[in-house]
Amino acid sequence: MKSSDNGRAVHPFGPVIAPDSRVLILGSFPSVKSREQNFFYGHPQNRFWRVMAGVLGCAVPQTIPEKRQMLLTHKIALWDVLQSCEISGSSDASIRNAAPNDIAGLLSAHTIRAVFSNGSASFRMYETYILPQTDTPHFLLPSTSPANARYSVDALTEAWRVILDYL
Repeated sequence: MKSSDNGRAVHPFGPVIAPDSRVLILGSFPSVKSREQNFFYGHPQNRFWRVMAGVLGCAVPQTIPEKRQMLLTHKIALWDVLQSCEISGSSDASIRNAAPNDIAGLLSAHTIRAVFSNGSASFRMYETYILPQTDTPHFLLPSTSPANARYSVDALTEAWRVILDYL
């Protein structure tokens, strides 16, 4: 079934994480573009990579290896709450019959100091599926999605600077 159909989609790639990662940033589930590229935040209008570069004070990464290296160099892990779900296109609002990734296992195997959700959908999913299994501090950040038009890149970058307190 196509990813734009209301069929079951499975997360096609694993987390970005290193033994010394201190912060975990969680999305909900990869967008169609991310699933096609086999990496996080693949849609060119998503502001995640620009925001992270601004927070970390480095150039915006262009390639997947550059994106991975930027995160790992700064001790940041990245994953999504869901391992699989029924989804229409990239719409979080359409998600049904969700199955979570083993984030509690990942947290217990690493020295993550805090978990940050990129938007309210991942925050709610984390609270539903993961929070009962862990005591790692968890925070909601405004979504970097282009659908979150209330925030400019500068405003997002300022809001996201809170992660620096945990690195």
